[in-house]
Amino acid sequence: MLQTTVIGSYAWPSWFITAVQAIKDRRYGPKDVEEALNDAVEMAIRDQEEAGLDVISDGEMRRLGFFTADFYGRLRGLAELPPLRRLGPGGHDQRERYEAPERIEAPDGLGIVAEYSYARGRTKLPLKVPCPGPYTLAGRIMPGKHYQDRMAVAREFARIINRELKAVTAAGAAFIQLDEPSYAVHKHSPKAFVELFNSTVEGVSARIGLHLCFGNYIGRPVAHRVYAPLFPHILDVEADEIHLEMANREMAEVHLLGEIARAGKTAAVGVIDVKNYFIETPQIVADRISVALRYARPDQLAVAPDCGLSQTARWAARRKLHAMVEGARLVRNELTGH
Repeated sequence: MLQTTVIGSYAWPSWFITAVQAIKDRRYGPKDVEEALNDAVEMAIRDQEEAGLDVISDGEMRRLGFFTADFYGRLRGLAELPPLRRLGPGGHDQRERYEAPERIEAPDGLGIVAEYSYARGRTKLPLKVPCPGPYTLAGRIMPGKHYQDRMAVAREFARIINRELKAVTAAGAAFIQLDEPSYAVHKHSPKAFVELFNSTVEGVSARIGLHLCFGNYIGRPVAHRVYAPLFPHILDVEADEIHLEMANREMAEVHLLGEIARAGKTAAVGVIDVKNYFIETPQIVADRISVALRYARPDQLAVAPDCGLSQTARWAARRKLHAMVEGARLVRNELTGH
């Protein structure tokens, strides 16, 4: 009960930021790149193991970003567009943009199988395999001449992702999580999102999770932070677990965890604010878990940060994960009388 886990991405240490820049500048050879990425994955795994987490990830360290830097580079049919803004404070209108003049293809897959295989050989803990969902993947791509709209691009990605997920489960993966911050950003089509999600995971034999958030680019959300318009429709997704960020909203809408639990799914609650450099104490984490337990039983509840830790400094990420695990332990001890 109260299984502790992460969302997917992990913090980049200073040396890795330098290495990533060298990779982008083509100053690294293939063996240099391989060594840097392997070292980064092993560092992320070690930090999570030392924190005492129950389920970990590879930190998404090989992706050099949430999805655009690596995933888009594996696709055919895209043409790069200039960003809308180049100067001033960081924001989503400074991000990369593409259009799709041709059909989008991933002839060599998305690289997730290789990610999983390496990480599986480096830890004995259960591994979660995160993957950006099709609607989110479609978000930086203008439809162009080949696709009518963003949903049409997303349906193409659903086909590509489905093939990738089947390949990674064949390699041994048992827990896959689709990350779809765009669902909560664009709340107008929850039924369409359910159909899209279910087609993406159709025939995939694994535990399936869905992570919903409001964006975390440079540590900032990009939407009105309200989940309610997605409910109750989102409960029809073919997922075993649904994660909601709660900590940075002071546990607003915590009652929705009860709806998730009553639908027969695990409610994963965000109890660590990754957008804040305040380091939660174990007691603060325990108090947040206790609030969540008003709506879901301990065996229906998982504990995680609000979002990935890629936008958080490593020193803070480590301390926050330790506090999260210790807070969950406090609640477990109270529940069991230890």
